[in-house]
Amino acid sequence: MLQSVPSSDELTDLVGTTDRMRSAIEHVVTGRPELVRTTLAVLLAEGHLLLEDVPGVGKTTLAKALARTIDCTVGRIQFTPDLMPSDLTGVNIFRTQTNEFEFRPGPVFAHVVIGDEINRASPKTQSALLECMQEGQATVDGRTYRLPRPFFVVATQNPVEMEGTYPLPEAQRDRFMARLTVGYPSVESELDMLDLQETSDPLAGLKPVTDAAHVARLIDVTRRLYASPAVKRYVVDLVGATREETGLRLGASPRAAIQLLRAAKGLAAIDGRDHVLPDDVQKLASSVLAHRLLPSTESRLSGRSTESIVESLVARVAVPTADVAGAGARRAL
Repeated sequence: MLQSVPSSDELTDLVGTTDRMRSAIEHVVTGRPELVRTTLAVLLAEGHLLLEDVPGVGKTTLAKALARTIDCTVGRIQFTPDLMPSDLTGVNIFRTQTNEFEFRPGPVFAHVVIGDEINRASPKTQSALLECMQEGQATVDGRTYRLPRPFFVVATQNPVEMEGTYPLPEAQRDRFMARLTVGYPSVESELDMLDLQETSDPLAGLKPVTDAAHVARLIDVTRRLYASPAVKRYVVDLVGATREETGLRLGASPRAAIQLLRAAKGLAAIDGRDHVLPDDVQKLASSVLAHRLLPSTESRLSGRSTESIVESLVARVAVPTADVAGAGARRAL
C-alpha cells in the first residue's frame, strides 16, 4: 500500500517551521536568502551539505546558525592532518572497575555535525565519515552503533589554499547531496553585518525554533511529496546527459539522480507544495550535480567549469510540460 501525499495541515506546519528557521538564520547570515533556502531543502531531504568558499565569508557561521535553530545535539570537528578516525567515531576505553570496555562516542554521534576544513584531514580520516553519511551508523572495533536521526553533516573547505590539504575523492564528494558557495555579500548586506556585529555576536542570541524530533517528522513529510513519472524521467534524462557530455570524463552516478529528486522535494516542501515541479529540479541541478562531475582535459584547459556544463545541460534537456509533470499530486490509496 502506497503512502498518501502530505495533508494540508502537515504542509502548513512544515512551512511555518522552516519560515521561522529561515528568519532566524537570515538574522545572522544576511543578504543570502537563496543560500539559506537551499540549506534547509537539503536538511529536509535528509542529505549532507558541503560549503566551499574562501575564508571569512560565513561558511561556519551558516552551519552554526542552522544548528542553533534546532534544539538538538551538535558535534564540532576541526579537521587537521593529525586527526584520526577514532577522533570522529569514538573509542572503547577499558574500565578496571568492571573489567569491561566502555564505548565513548565521538562527535559524529550528534544530530548536526559541523566539520571545519574537511580537506585538511588525511583520506583515512575522511573515509571514516563515509559509513556515517551513507548508512547512518558507525562501526568501531567490529561493533556497529546507530547514529541519531536526523543526522546532518555540514562540512566546509577552502578551495584556494591547497597546500597541506587532501582533496576529497569522488566517493566522498558523492556522499554530499549538495555543494554550495557562500560568496561575498552585497555592499548593503555587508553594512548591515557591520551594524549587527559591531558590538555583539548575533549567534549568541539565536534561540531554537524547533527540536530534533520535529525535524525528523518534517523529513518524513518531505519524503511523501508526489513526484510524477514525467518529473522522474526528467531527472534521469538530466543525469544521463552528464554521462554523454563530451566535456566530462565522469558523469553523475545513479545516487546523484536519487539525491536530486529528494532535494527537489525539499525545495517543493519549503514552498508549501505537495508535489515536485521541473523548476525545483532545475534550481538545484548545479548544486547537486556539479561537484560529482570530473571535467575533461579540454574543459579544464579552456576554463570551463562543471557548473557551467550542468547549466548548459539544463538548458538543453527537454522539460516536461506542466500537464505532463502533474500540476497536482495524486493521492495513492
